[in-house]
Order: sequence, then C-alpha cells, then structure tokens
Amino acid sequence: MQKLPLISIIIPVYNVEPFLRKCLDSVESQTYKNTEIILVDDGSTDHSGKIVDEYAARDPRIKSFHQANGGLSNARNNGIKIATGKYLTFIDSDDYVAKDYVAYLFGLLKKDNFKAKLAICSLMNVFEKTGKHLDNGNGQEIVLTGKECLKKMCYQQLVDTCAYAKLGARELYDQVKFPEGYLFEDIATTYQLFALCDTVACGFSAKYYYVIRQGSIVRSSFNRKKLELLLMTDKMAAFVKKTYPDLANAALRRQVYARFSTLNQILNDPQADAASEQEKILGFLKKNRRAVLADPLTPKRDRIAYKMLSFGLPFYKFAWKIYEQFKIR
Repeated sequence: MQKLPLISIIIPVYNVEPFLRKCLDSVESQTYKNTEIILVDDGSTDHSGKIVDEYAARDPRIKSFHQANGGLSNARNNGIKIATGKYLTFIDSDDYVAKDYVAYLFGLLKKDNFKAKLAICSLMNVFEKTGKHLDNGNGQEIVLTGKECLKKMCYQQLVDTCAYAKLGARELYDQVKFPEGYLFEDIATTYQLFALCDTVACGFSAKYYYVIRQGSIVRSSFNRKKLELLLMTDKMAAFVKKTYPDLANAALRRQVYARFSTLNQILNDPQADAASEQEKILGFLKKNRRAVLADPLTPKRDRIAYKMLSFGLPFYKFAWKIYEQFKIR
C-alpha cells in the first residue's frame, strides 16, 4: 500500500493562551496521521510558549520553534522554511478544525487525481460572544480554474481570501511568500496562489472553525495599520484587472467592500483620527457607486450599505450597527 504523503501543518502562535489548547487538540486528533505540526511561537509574552513546548514534548509529530516577535507573516514564512511536507496548510492558533480537516482537503486533491495543486474548504464562523455558528459552505465539491476562484473570491461567493482552510503543494509556497510587516497578508497572497493554479479542488463543506472574538486583528479598534486593507486590496485588484481584464468589475467590487469595511471601523471607534482617510473612502464609494450597483453579481450586503449611506453618515453608522448586531444573534 502506497504511503500517504507528509503534510505540514503550520501554526503561528502569539499570546493566545486561552485558545491554544483547543486548537492544538483539534490538530493532534486529525484522522490523517502522516503530518508534521510546526508551531512557531512568535515571541509570546503569556504562557503560549510553554504550552507549545508541552505539546511538542508529548507528540513526536510536533516541532516547536521560538522566535522574537516578527509578526504573523514572518512566523508563517519561517514555518514554510522549516516545513518538509509535500503539502502545506495553515491554521491560526485561536481557531480550530474538524477532525477530518486535513483528510478532507487531501481527499479533494485525490479525487481530482492530483491535477490540482491547491484544495480549499469553507469556514464555520464561530461568534465567541454569542456562541452562534454560521456555516459559510453549501456542501458542494467542484473543480474550478484559478481564474474562476479569483472571481468568486472578489464577489465573496464561497471562496475566501484567507490563508487558512487551504492545502497547497509545496512548490506554490516556494513562489508565494507572505508580506512581512503588513496586516491583511492573506489578501496579498491568496490571489497569487489562485493565479498559479490551472485548477483548484474546491470542497465547500465547513471544516475550519474561524473564531470571531474581540481583540483579534479584524475585530479590534481602529488604528492606521487597518488602512493596509485598502493597500493590499488595491494591489490585488490591479493584478486581477491587468491579468484578467474581464474580471475588472469583480476586482472593483472587492475594492468597494474593503472601503465599506474600513469605513465601519473608523465610524465605530470614537478615538479614530482618520478624517482625511474617511473622506477618501467616501469619495471612492461615491465615484464607483453606479458601476458597482449596475453589476448583477454585486452582493446584497453592498447594495444595503450603499442604500444606508445615501441617507447620510449618521444614519449609515446607526443602521449598520443594527445590521451587524442582527447578523450575529
């Protein structure tokens, strides 16, 4: 019987003591056994580093590494350098995965006779505050071109920008590195992975549990580093528009989404000092309103946001807050 290939699971760790054991337990219990689990402690100041060493001491598949704080991208890139597996997958240390997470992704590649170099699955959003679970998948399994994945990613149609919930051939990550020193590094890399793939094996079952909590990068209060979402999105959009001109509308929609997301952060943080950036965002949204709303693939979320904004910023701020609260009940 042919031995299954080694799969490297790379987990950057930084000050996630309350969540780390749940994450590592879910990884240790994977039904796919031929794995190496690389834990990169990125200069944690809590007990995360001790937990990493504890798990490494008891499981020979686990390799623990400690480094001075270099950020998420640096930790992932160093994990890639250490990894020896034929395939790589990333998991964030405050999330967790289903027992068949790795087996499911590998199975997608196997069903496609390993023609695809990348497999993806869906996320299960877990709202820490309410305990609510939101399944982002539909159970479908399909092989798409890299270009089709880019289009779906831009419109948020099942395909996500995230670095996790993917299993990629080693050679992909030899060509694509995470940009160090920036937030939203997944937006800067996932589109490159898709562009390198003729086909992608997609399974839209939720095998990755994405925990939405206060204090995470996405949910924390506004600071100017958050503006890097626009930088990364615009860089991605420029590539898509140049490489696939027929996807220009899709790329523009993603740029609009990034503006609404950043605007929400600014408006909901009373300490935010971003008046000039807010004006630039509003100018971009106004300039592209007609084109985005004329696109039949523009999601309902964006149409609602534009409608709210048409009544002015105070109404938009109030109405969007209600919308967000209703969404996570």
